[in-house]
Amino acid sequence: MSEARYAVGIDLGTTHCVMAAIDLNMSDGDEVVDRIELIPQLTAPGSVEERPVLPSFLYLPHPDELRPEDRALPWGEPQPLVVGELARSMGGRTPIRLAASAKSWLCHPGVDRRAAILPVEAPDEVPRISPLDASIRYLSHLRAAWDHRHPDAPLPEQDVVLTVPASFDPAARELTAEAAAAVGLGHLVLLEEPQAALYHWILAARGEWRKQVRVGDIILVIDLGGGTADFSLIAVTERDGALELVRIAVGDHILLGGDNMDLALAHTVRAKLAESGTRLDPWQVQALTHGCRHAKEILLSDAALDAAPVVVPSRGSKLIGGTLRTELTRTEVANTLVEGFFPEVAASAHPAGRARAALTKIGLPYAQDPAVTRHLAAFLTRQLGATRDLAGFENRAPDNASFLHPTAVLFNGGVFKAPSLLRRTLNILNSWLATEHAPPARLLEGIDLDLAVALGAAYYGHVRRGRGVRIRGGTAKAYYVGVESAMPAVPGMEPPIEALCIAPFGMEEGTQAELPPQEVGLVVGEPVRFRFFSSSVRRHDQVGAVLEQWQPDELEELEEIAAILPAEDRQPGEVVPVRLHAAVTEVGTLRLEAVPRVGAESWKIEFDVRGEG
Repeated sequence: MSEARYAVGIDLGTTHCVMAAIDLNMSDGDEVVDRIELIPQLTAPGSVEERPVLPSFLYLPHPDELRPEDRALPWGEPQPLVVGELARSMGGRTPIRLAASAKSWLCHPGVDRRAAILPVEAPDEVPRISPLDASIRYLSHLRAAWDHRHPDAPLPEQDVVLTVPASFDPAARELTAEAAAAVGLGHLVLLEEPQAALYHWILAARGEWRKQVRVGDIILVIDLGGGTADFSLIAVTERDGALELVRIAVGDHILLGGDNMDLALAHTVRAKLAESGTRLDPWQVQALTHGCRHAKEILLSDAALDAAPVVVPSRGSKLIGGTLRTELTRTEVANTLVEGFFPEVAASAHPAGRARAALTKIGLPYAQDPAVTRHLAAFLTRQLGATRDLAGFENRAPDNASFLHPTAVLFNGGVFKAPSLLRRTLNILNSWLATEHAPPARLLEGIDLDLAVALGAAYYGHVRRGRGVRIRGGTAKAYYVGVESAMPAVPGMEPPIEALCIAPFGMEEGTQAELPPQEVGLVVGEPVRFRFFSSSVRRHDQVGAVLEQWQPDELEELEEIAAILPAEDRQPGEVVPVRLHAAVTEVGTLRLEAVPRVGAESWKIEFDVRGEG
């Protein structure tokens, strides 16, 4: 590990980015010197301010909209695109020029994430940017801000930890790492956001955290941010007389968060305007959504306010004269969010589905059911056996348990800045526990809901040097590759697929899996597709295990990879006997290598998914 001065944590969020640092030279054990890095950004044309968060918005201005001096930043030439607070405010007035939710698009398998697709519904005259390039722009801004403040300790020379949702698949992790490498951060580590939140809780407790948890505890981390709902389970165990934390489960990737709530509030206000005879076109609804986000944040941050203003621009040139003004009330926020997203449901509840239209616009694959509580119930039910083979936990679950029983809860994400939403979620969870005669889950307090992930990531950089407690866990899922069965051609029937385990559950970062004993045939020199699967519930499959059949909820198919593997000196279409070799990199991405029986060549398959075909 390099002689870095700082451990730097970067929360590359859906709605905002945060950067934190720990001075490694002045920190030791529980005595840590940490801080949030203020980020210079444009807050108005020609006006630069330092803020603790960088809103994750990119605005693509018209050539005549801003002068070069209006876009000047402290560290160099004016950029053609606007990033941060000014981008968010300008996008509220002209949403067709605003690129948002790049992080959600980065993990969308149904689109080419390298293609210029944002803003999605922009007219032809508006330039576009890819989700990958948008992520690069945010990281470039953060690097420039850091290097400007720390000219003697440039960011590429520090220990950088970048956070991702726990439910990110290998392709999304790979693209995130690629975005970081594009701005010179080629030696970083990826960390799951719920783990980062728990690391910040440990950091904030300054050594007292050991008095708040005990061996046998199961900590449920509920991370509800701008774009995703992330659930993780972390068990408190003991090794050599000391407490140890083990991440035992993560939830599925659920696109459900603050963005959904902002849209729901916008429709609430839209209906109110319609009752007074005012109808909005789709362009204005986009602007209304951004206005409701701002109003919601005001109401959540100031309990004394009963309402916050919402401004909706007109399409005409006279923006001031045509502007619509309304308000969002605290009651509307409570009714829309509490009852709509956190309904009281039973522990046996599952997310509801619905019949979809055959034709749909290209967009993000949002969760069909907005009820966070139903998704949580399904997660805990699915993970009932998560502690079954964990030392010290074998007989802790009651025989009549229908879901895994957490004993402590840590909330993270800006959504829970609303005390009503936090209390509602905790009360519903404890009502489930009460029905099975289990004690209520304790609330772990003390983290900053906006800044915890970045601070926890920085602390993890400190921990990686052996200076604190580390959460163990490895990969949150087992991974499989599809192997087509050899069979005669049958009309109307494709050959069945078997799933070959290439990386078991809990495989540690920076390790390699032993080669499975069996060989498989690899087709070279012609177009082929690789099918990959993952499982969050099959914890016992080892490398080389072959599944001939499985239940629908056991395996999830990931994005397939299309490729033409070089034939070298072989004939196109030749089937080469190979053994498979998997590795989990330091950044948590999965690499697969096919090694032939004879010869020195090999074929590497990476989760570098381009989205074509």
